[in-house]
Amino acid sequence: MTARSAGALASLVVLGAFAIAGCSGFYEIPIETPIQPKMDVTGFQRVLVAGFVSGGTEDVDANLETVRLLRSQLRTKSPLRVIEADVLPLAEIAVEQSNQNREHSPTNGSTDGIQAVSQLPGGASASTPAAAADPKEPKIKNDKDLQKYDKIFADVAYWKKLGEEYQNPLIVTGTVLFTPHQQAGFVTQNREVYDSFGRRSVIPMRTYMERKGFILEPRFIFIDGRTGATLYSEKFREEVLYNAQQNTPALSSYFELMDRLMPSFLSTLSAQKIRGTRVLLK
Repeated sequence: MTARSAGALASLVVLGAFAIAGCSGFYEIPIETPIQPKMDVTGFQRVLVAGFVSGGTEDVDANLETVRLLRSQLRTKSPLRVIEADVLPLAEIAVEQSNQNREHSPTNGSTDGIQAVSQLPGGASASTPAAAADPKEPKIKNDKDLQKYDKIFADVAYWKKLGEEYQNPLIVTGTVLFTPHQQAGFVTQNREVYDSFGRRSVIPMRTYMERKGFILEPRFIFIDGRTGATLYSEKFREEVLYNAQQNTPALSSYFELMDRLMPSFLSTLSAQKIRGTRVLLK
């Protein structure tokens, strides 16, 4: 850098400092950033949050709680009218459909690709009496179990018939897996320390810790009630871990995790706004 360019740079710095010093202060103004919806729902006036195939822990009825929460959010943050209806027990409906297909099959099997009842977590096989199952054990424990229920979401006739009952709305359904989780390992924590003069400082320290919590994995499926066809599908995953000695109710953790992904769900149906502030100098 030459002496001339260095002098010019120094002059700019000095002028900038005088400009800032000359300002009597600053103020914040609110700003909003619009986010366009992922789906075009202009063809719908009503929305039906029908029900979910849920699994994981039985401490939380994920089907019922998810329907209640989504309906509550859509009432205030969506232009669509929310339909009030009974929550569908989709897992039970899927088992009934599997039973009917087996009975009507010429070979008494699942020749059309639909899972047999003995293969569904909710159905009892011939070799395992239903009474032998532990009632406290969840019927659906993981993603592999959920996949056995996917046939119901591809049943166009079923969803079209449901849509006709409620004046052809947009139907929201899917799966919800809410499972307990444990993890042990080193984590970084900030610890306060004071020197001999009483001055406080914060230093990061790695500590071995056992933690427990929950994992929430919902998959939202949007179905056209006029045709029964799937319009859009999106899956999320959220996780929360607490100190092993901390006793956090499962329902509280469920709402905490749902609160994180709710903006993403709502942005599928309607334009959302991210609010923030911008600092301006006087």
